[in-house]
Amino acid sequence: MSVEFKMPKLGESVTEGTVGRWLKQPGDSLELYEPMLEVTTDKVDTEIPAPVNGRLLEIRVNEGDTVPVGTVIAVLEDSSSATVAADAAPATPAVATPTSSNNGGSNSFMSPVVARLVSQHNLDIKQIAGTGKDGRVTKQDVERFVAQRDTAKPTPAPMPTPTPSATPAPMPVIKPSSTPAPMPTITGSLLAKPVAYTPPAAEPSIEQFAGDELQPLSGMRRAIAEHMVRSKATSPHVTTVMEVDLSTIIAHREQHKADFERQGVKLTFTPYFVQATVAGLRAVPIINATYTDEGILLHKSVNVGMAVAIPDGLIVPVLHNADEKSLLGLSRTVNDLAERARTRRLTADEVKDGTFTITNHGVSGSLFAMPIINQPQSGILGIGAIQKRPVVVTVNGADAIAIRPMCYLSFTFDHRLIDGATADKFLATVKQQLEHFA
Repeated sequence: MSVEFKMPKLGESVTEGTVGRWLKQPGDSLELYEPMLEVTTDKVDTEIPAPVNGRLLEIRVNEGDTVPVGTVIAVLEDSSSATVAADAAPATPAVATPTSSNNGGSNSFMSPVVARLVSQHNLDIKQIAGTGKDGRVTKQDVERFVAQRDTAKPTPAPMPTPTPSATPAPMPVIKPSSTPAPMPTITGSLLAKPVAYTPPAAEPSIEQFAGDELQPLSGMRRAIAEHMVRSKATSPHVTTVMEVDLSTIIAHREQHKADFERQGVKLTFTPYFVQATVAGLRAVPIINATYTDEGILLHKSVNVGMAVAIPDGLIVPVLHNADEKSLLGLSRTVNDLAERARTRRLTADEVKDGTFTITNHGVSGSLFAMPIINQPQSGILGIGAIQKRPVVVTVNGADAIAIRPMCYLSFTFDHRLIDGATADKFLATVKQQLEHFA
C-alpha cells in the first residue's frame, strides 16, 4: 500500500524544514531505518530514516525547498505486513493503516539515534512505551526497555513476559501556562513565560554603496540573531571573572594522554572544564535552574551544552547527564559531538534539553569574553585562552614569582535568580576543582 511521508518535526520550536538532499530516488527500494533523505533546519541537519520496507514512489518536494512541518514530501510503497506510520506531525493522524500497539502512543517518527538502537537490539518499536512529545519513543525509552529486558533474562523461575505496561509511567509535569517563544526549550519542564518583548521598529533601509553586496540570511544566522536579541531582552545579564591556574590540569593531561589514545580517545581540555562545571552546579544548584513566573525551577538533570563554531554559525550539542560520566566517558562524548557538529550530522535530540552551557572562546586566542545566556538557561561559562604568565605564588610561606599557565573564566548569569555572591561561589568552585584536580 502507498504511504504519505510528511516533513517531520525535528525539535520543539522547529516549524519548518528544508530538504537538503534525497538519498533515494523514485523507484529505489527502501529498507526499514535506512537513511532516505537529509533535512536541514535552523538548528541541525539530520538524516531521516525510511519508516517502512518498500519503495520510494514519488518525491513531492525538491532539494533546497523549505516547507512547513507536516507537509507531504514523498509517497512510499509499504511492502511490510506491519505498517509503520510515516506521519511525524503531532497534530495530524498517521496516514498508514493503523496497527495494534501496546503503548497506544504516536511513536511513528524515530530520530536516527532511536532508529539505530532499535535496529541494533532487534526491537519492535511498537513494544516500547514512548514518553516523548506526543508519545514518541526517545533514546532513554529504548535504553530503559533494553535494560528491563536484559534484567529479566537471567531470572531462573518462569516469569511473565515483560510488557510495556510494566514500564514506569513518566513523572507528571507542570505544563506552562502559555506557549513559550520559539527558542531552545527544556522538554517536559516548567518553562518561564517570556518577558514581554516587542521587537524594535523596522530600521530604515541602509544605504548601499557602489560595489556592496547584500547576502541573504541563512536560517541558522537568522535564528541566532533572533535568539541573541531575545536573550538580552529577557535576562538581565551580569558577568563575573576569575583567573585559574591550570598547572595541575596540564600535568594530568600529559600524564594520561597516551593512555586515552590507546583506548581510541583524544584527551582535550574540554572534559576537564565540563567536570569542574558539574562540580559547581552540584555545589550551587540554583545555577542549574530556570526562572519562571511561578517560581524557580531547579533541574535534576545536569545537561551541559558546549558551543561549537561551524562555518555558517554556532551550534550547541548537549552532553546529557554529564554528572554521570567519567573523564573518559566525557572525552568520548565531547569528541563525538564536536566532530559531528562540524560535519552537520547531529540529531535534534542532541541539541536540546541543555540546562547550562560552556563556550571555549579561547581556542581562537580570546582572553576573556561576556557570553550571552542560552535561554531558558540561567548561566553560561566562558573559557579564555591558556597563556603562560608571571604570577605571585607562595612557597613555604614565602612569596615568589613563577611562570604558570593561566586562564580567565567568565561567568555570565541571569540576575533575576542569581546574585553576585552566589555566582562567585559557583565560579570559585569551578576554579577550585581545576586547580586541585585529582
